[in-house]
Amino acid sequence: MKRIEFHYTPKHASWLNMVEIEIGVMNRQCLDRRIATWDDLRLSLTAWETARNSENARIKWMFDVDNARLKLNRAYKLLNSQN
Repeated sequence: MKRIEFHYTPKHASWLNMVEIEIGVMNRQCLDRRIATWDDLRLSLTAWETARNSENARIKWMFDVDNARLKLNRAYKLLNSQN
């Protein structure tokens, strides 16, 4: 019997950003065409995953905490004034 299990995952988590980036890369590099069968889809995704892993693909964050504080200064001030 298959069951669905739900887990709470915060929307603001940095891992979620990494997942969204990786899904975008996968869409552009692998799923940008019509794939006729489930077997073809599995083969394409497996080949893409193997290539991606062998090249040690990384996500380079361009927006660190200090940059976020500078850019979102008003929001931080508002949040800090409410505490």
